[in-house]
Amino acid sequence: MRLTRLATVVSALALAASMTACGSSEKTSDAQASSAATAGTAGALVGVTMPTKSSERWIHDGDNVKASLEKLGYKVDLQYAENDIPTQVNQIENQITKGAKLLVIASIDGTAITTQLQEAADKHIPVIAYDRLIRNSPNVDYYATFDNFKVGVQQATSLLVGLKLKTEDGADGSAKGPFNVELFAGSPDDNNATFFFNGAMSVLKPLIDKGTLKVKSGQTDFKTVAILRWDPATAQKRMEDLLTKTYSGGAKVDGVLSPYDGLSIGILSALKSNGYGTSGQPYPIVTGQDAELASVKSIIAGEQYATIYKDTRELADVTVKMADTVLKGGKPEVNNTKDYDNGNKVVPSYLLDPVIVYKSNYEKVLIETGYYNQSQLG
Repeated sequence: MRLTRLATVVSALALAASMTACGSSEKTSDAQASSAATAGTAGALVGVTMPTKSSERWIHDGDNVKASLEKLGYKVDLQYAENDIPTQVNQIENQITKGAKLLVIASIDGTAITTQLQEAADKHIPVIAYDRLIRNSPNVDYYATFDNFKVGVQQATSLLVGLKLKTEDGADGSAKGPFNVELFAGSPDDNNATFFFNGAMSVLKPLIDKGTLKVKSGQTDFKTVAILRWDPATAQKRMEDLLTKTYSGGAKVDGVLSPYDGLSIGILSALKSNGYGTSGQPYPIVTGQDAELASVKSIIAGEQYATIYKDTRELADVTVKMADTVLKGGKPEVNNTKDYDNGNKVVPSYLLDPVIVYKSNYEKVLIETGYYNQSQLG
């Protein structure tokens, strides 16, 4: 009996030791696998493609993403396509050929690179859509952007604040209207443009229906007011046409919904050529987006009324964290899994908050945060 009990105890101790060793072995294996995954990404090539250098915001985006990735030890191939779709297609193909382990793409046309995305998927190369959603492809893994519907809401809000229909704190303003306004939208091949416009119209349409705002040209649908490739010259020409055809009888434009600072500059140029911008005929309220340097200076000078600030440093930070996590075999943090359907799938997304910039708060929002310094703004 004693021998039997002793054998039982010995067997139990042996089993416990075996299980402990197994657990220890599994932990060691997991740690080794994690270490191997990290080691496998060290020095990996990341392809980053941006639309154009003609907009200063994309230069900031590209520089921020590249610097942050390189700080983590990655190699970066940063390319700009100057708003030419075939050029961007070739750039992506070249990055795949060079052995990129991940692609960060701010697309020119969100529907034009499905073949290249399939090539990436075939080589198990993950793709992060940067600021612009890539459409009609299952091969988009994640999306990093700002709350684009909210951007549109803020653009419309800044228009109403400028017209004194609202105050900056959201209360009703002193004005009653009616006011003549004209609407502009972004490029129809950029998925963000519809979010901006729909967000703005969620605020403006009730006031248009009520008669507080009047779109004297009658042009209120997205396709009519959209500006292909966000081209400032096209926006300037459209504004000139509106002034000639709709406002030649003495009526004045009180406000212009502009979705981007580059378009705003073109719109203001057209207005200036038609006599606006004087003490007797001040500029209408003109909105914008991206807090580009020229437009911030214009706001300070009392020309453009407002812009929407999107801190590209934060967007780069989110994107780089996504990329680093994915390359190391993990799942990155997202905060939206329902709104960004690209026509083939709902793309897991991380949305950042935009901020309205007026003359009254530009120092706090842009200078105190280090986005610009005072010497840049004159």
